[in-house]
Amino acid sequence: MEYSREVEEMACVKQGPNHGPAPIPEEGAWVQSRQITDISGFTHGVGWCAPQQGACKLTLNVKKGVIVEALVETLGCSGMTHSAAMASEILPGKTILEAMNTDLVCDAINTAMRELFLQIAYGRSQSAFSEGGLEIGAGLEDLGKGHRSQIGTMYGTLKKGPRYLEMAEGYVMELGLDKDREIIGYKYVHLGKMMEDIRKGVAPKEALEKNTGTYGRFKDAVETIDPRKE
Repeated sequence: MEYSREVEEMACVKQGPNHGPAPIPEEGAWVQSRQITDISGFTHGVGWCAPQQGACKLTLNVKKGVIVEALVETLGCSGMTHSAAMASEILPGKTILEAMNTDLVCDAINTAMRELFLQIAYGRSQSAFSEGGLEIGAGLEDLGKGHRSQIGTMYGTLKKGPRYLEMAEGYVMELGLDKDREIIGYKYVHLGKMMEDIRKGVAPKEALEKNTGTYGRFKDAVETIDPRKE
């Protein structure tokens, strides 16, 4: 390490107290984080690409600085799903510093990794006050039954009004309208559960009927429409 002549000629003064970094909450404990291996936590974050045509929700479970579980959910351009596939292979096993400096293919996923790094490094993780943290598999539980991302897809125009296309309950098949042609409910099919039944041998038609339901006052509708065709 080289010093300038001005520094070399300075008188030496003893440094005062150094108490180290402020402790941050990690998995039910207060930790003075000095290196990557001091970091543990389970957290979520959202990233976006430069043209903002897509977004990524990233979920990481970090133990002693290493990513042991990753859930990558994307919404936007078609290429994002393939980028997410690669990221799901790349992330586990890397330290959070490695992951932040790794090309995760899609800019939205890279941005999400940056946001998560900040959360974890500052002790703002979801598991900050959970003793021992969350078990590996907690990210998968976020998807719920059917292991399918919760996607809300809605569309509306001034001239023709709103169209509900996909809700938390599932794929919207019909919208129920009242006498004023306002939406009062909808009919949906839970695609994740339906596919699980089909894989178990249930006939497709039976699986469809079994996993079809209604929300709101759908039964009171005076008219129903297909939101994708009518």
